Amino acid sequence: MAEVLVYVDHVDGAVRKPTLELLTLARRIGEPVAVHLGAGADAAAPVLAEYGAVKVLTADAPEFADYLVVPKVDALAAAYKAVSPAAVLVPSSAEGKEIAARLAVRIGSGIITDAVDLEAGDEGPVATQSVFAASYSTKSRVTTGTPVITVKPNSAAPEAAPAAGTVEQVAVTFGELSTGTKVVSRTPRESTGRPELTEAAIVVSGGRGVNGAENFPVIEALADSLGAAVGASRAAVDAGWYPHTNQVGQTGKSVSPQLYIAAGISGAIQHRAGMQTSKTIVAINKDAEAPIFELVDYGVVGDLFEVVPQLTDEVKSRKG
Repeated sequence: MAEVLVYVDHVDGAVRKPTLELLTLARRIGEPVAVHLGAGADAAAPVLAEYGAVKVLTADAPEFADYLVVPKVDALAAAYKAVSPAAVLVPSSAEGKEIAARLAVRIGSGIITDAVDLEAGDEGPVATQSVFAASYSTKSRVTTGTPVITVKPNSAAPEAAPAAGTVEQVAVTFGELSTGTKVVSRTPRESTGRPELTEAAIVVSGGRGVNGAENFPVIEALADSLGAAVGASRAAVDAGWYPHTNQVGQTGKSVSPQLYIAAGISGAIQHRAGMQTSKTIVAINKDAEAPIFELVDYGVVGDLFEVVPQLTDEVKSRKG
């Protein structure tokens, strides 16, 4: 069976969930070969093997941390030459999409971004994408070269399938452009203890109806009771009520959780584009004509300041 390269998204060897999803999808079209760049390969390898990696190609060099993107492209290109894979899968983060695009140019191949599903086809992997603000689904395949595909988080449930996970070093030669953009400082993001927004299984978002930063704790309390991430609409973010890093929408982050709860969000197309692929959508809005109700699975017409605290209390009581 042909091998499929899977780029590993990790933090010092702690493998992030989107990579486990990629390994699961990769098994549909071939044998996954994980590519781990940077420190922590020893810690990551057993996890990657547990989820189906037949091999783990590793490389560690200061360039991966000291410079942006290009050194990782150099390394992934070296792994590509070593393996000659049937496809290359990369998590669909901002950095992941840049890495994938640069790699596709390097190897003269077509690219598909933001896939939400992947299946084997007679002429190569077939990717499903949600397009036009998730109003349509399309199936696409790359017709030139080796397919390079980025996959949105939460597109598949990670499934363990233990494999050998043999660790091998890959030799990397960095090009002249690899040191073009240097990282001069880093500021750790303050941890809220909540899941990463794009990876969370449950997201609770607040919008214009929250009516002020001082009222967002109502949204946070529901999120915390559910173990969820907190999102915000563009209106709430632009008003300064919540950080831009939490914006869900076409100009923010795209999420696809198992459960999405929208409180005080009218449902403009800009917001819907970022959450419409959620598996189950619940809306709370006092305006019965709000566009958000057109796409929900469950809707509550009511004042969020009455409904959300009651929902939070009910969740806590059932957990307790």
